[in-house]
Amino acid sequence: MKIALIAHDKKKDDMIALAIKYRDVLAPHDLYATGTTGTLVMGETGLKITRMKSGPLGGDQQIGSMIADGALDLVIFLRDPLTAQPHEPDVSALLRLCDVQNIPLATNVKSAEIMLDRLSAGI
Repeated sequence: MKIALIAHDKKKDDMIALAIKYRDVLAPHDLYATGTTGTLVMGETGLKITRMKSGPLGGDQQIGSMIADGALDLVIFLRDPLTAQPHEPDVSALLRLCDVQNIPLATNVKSAEIMLDRLSAGI
């Protein structure tokens, strides 16, 4: 599978903890991430991740392009619902594309855990 990992600034620690917990589940898959998230997760887990630009600098749009092209199978986007994001239109477009392309999307830790648990079970 091809999996994208994205996290707003206040959710990066959650993404790192999630990636550490599910390292063995994520390792055999092709992983993509926005810039800072990818750097942090790679540093803590050793996972191989193809990094895009930082989200506000176009990384969300790069991931969105992959979704539109059918190049992703799952998106884990840990969003911070309590902080305004300067690139909110890009975020909204990415979420909409997941719906249009019928790509599973986890926007919080619990939904990500459910999806990764299913992935680990081979279901």
